[in-house]
Amino acid sequence: MTELAQKSLRRPLAGQVVIVTGAAHGIGAATARRFLAEGARVAAADLDRAGLEAALKDAPAGSTLAMAGDCTDAAFLQEFVAKTEAELGPVSVLFNNVGQSARERGGPFLESEEAVWRFVIEVSLLTAMRTSRLVAPGMRERGYGRIINMSSNSAFAGEASLVDYAAAKMGVVGFTRGLARELAPHGITVNVVAPGAIRTRAHDKIPPATLAQLKAATPAGFVAEVEDVAGVVAFLAGPDARFITGQTLLIDGGRWMI
Repeated sequence: MTELAQKSLRRPLAGQVVIVTGAAHGIGAATARRFLAEGARVAAADLDRAGLEAALKDAPAGSTLAMAGDCTDAAFLQEFVAKTEAELGPVSVLFNNVGQSARERGGPFLESEEAVWRFVIEVSLLTAMRTSRLVAPGMRERGYGRIINMSSNSAFAGEASLVDYAAAKMGVVGFTRGLARELAPHGITVNVVAPGAIRTRAHDKIPPATLAQLKAATPAGFVAEVEDVAGVVAFLAGPDARFITGQTLLIDGGRWMI
């Protein structure tokens, strides 16, 4: 095996340009770092500028672009993608990570408000659709691309008080399957990751009794780390996943099996 081939195996994403949304913390930050470790150039977007800077602080010079802004703002996304391509190059990989539940505004569906549903769908589904619409034409022209969308175990298992979130995240699955069929003839794969219990900042707010219930409902018996998700995303973005498209990988320790 040549030295170049060995290097390619160690850093399968070397030289590729990757976009990660919601990259300041948690899974997004861990995945951005994983992409950098595999030799990619990474453009990261998030509301939290300080968080972005912290997540990318050890990156090699010239390998990153950090842009703070609201990913639910279509104009911001357009500016972000345009700046990425101008400064780093054509986008090869898109990880649509940004999204969230209603958090403190959440609650039982029969007590919920439509404004909250619309926010959850906007941030968890429409951001993925908009960003994909911006980068996919270039991928099609070049005959290559990887799009990985973030869903959730909640879309499959269902969660009390997370009805709007489950609906948005199952929408991500449907969007992915349809887009995968459209783009497969052009050398582009589109897949979903759907994490379960992952140790993020949100877990700091979970009561111990609820966390214990989560562990008990997970056959693996533990809460995973953000790096466990980052590794799966990196796999789907790399050459070994070239024959995988339209699929959903649940990273949930066996809680929901399909």
